[in-house]
Amino acid sequence: MKRAPWLPGLALAIVGAGAGYGIHALLPVVPWLTASIVLGVIVSCVGPARAALDGVLKPGLTQASRRVLRIGIVLLGLQLSLFDIAKLGWLSVVVIVALVGASFVITWAIARALRLPGDEPVMLAAGFSICGVSAVGAMSAARGSDPKDTAAPIALVTLYGTAAIAVLPALAVPLGMSASTFGHWVGASVHDVGQVVATAGTAGAAALAVAIVVKLTRVLMLAPMVAITPIGTRRRATATEAAPGASPRPPLVPLFIVGFLALVLVRTFIPLPDAALATAAIAQSALLAAALFAIGASLRLERLLRSGPRALLAGALSWIAILVMALAAALLT
Repeated sequence: MKRAPWLPGLALAIVGAGAGYGIHALLPVVPWLTASIVLGVIVSCVGPARAALDGVLKPGLTQASRRVLRIGIVLLGLQLSLFDIAKLGWLSVVVIVALVGASFVITWAIARALRLPGDEPVMLAAGFSICGVSAVGAMSAARGSDPKDTAAPIALVTLYGTAAIAVLPALAVPLGMSASTFGHWVGASVHDVGQVVATAGTAGAAALAVAIVVKLTRVLMLAPMVAITPIGTRRRATATEAAPGASPRPPLVPLFIVGFLALVLVRTFIPLPDAALATAAIAQSALLAAALFAIGASLRLERLLRSGPRALLAGALSWIAILVMALAAALLT
């Protein structure tokens, strides 16, 4: 019986996700997803491994970075209840939505002004404004972007999101912030959910509870953002779809986003056992960890270095702008 060509690469991604969890278990301050993608990047830097990564392992790594990622994003919907978001109050929800939109536009404009190539400005805007590497992956999948355009955005959201774990708690004391205000600030500004938990957890359970709800409200914005931004891609594809070998147009609303929204509604209106939700959360994290390891293993740092200082500057300017806007939002609400 012929072995499935995607099996070796998928197995490596699973092993990488397991190793990432091991690091997280030993060092809880390091989020599982961050550890997994860093391990993937480390593997990609091993010279003798390049031939296998670009050869026998490539089909499975591609499946993990696309299909497995999309399944993980769908399951993320089970972590969101519209009732929990409604408890924030209409003003907070409006401010968070406005903050996400402003963060996206500002980050995109900064990246464009600094001439980041290809789809990098859109990927960076999604990652910084919504939910880090998961948003970068979702946007890339929806737009059908060149995989090399995800390298710099993923590196930058990982870098600055991890920096937030140390920087924001250090600023909370001199700013005289209450636990609730600090939690709101963290949830409104930090990229990945794991980074939010690590950052807000330093101020206690009250700050963490607020931070998670605010963060998940931002995550809910993944659906409209991913549905809207590929429109330009569809227009370009329409103009060239008659060309020989042209790729098909991306769907108007990607199927995995429909699934994500469906599970949000399930979580909101159907009572689910705590055990089922906990199992889904573990499965979602495991799937995303495997996908991010695969993405990391597919990256080539030499490509990232092409953008170099411009990419770092774009990330820094966006990060500072979002921190300031999120702080204003936290104080306002």
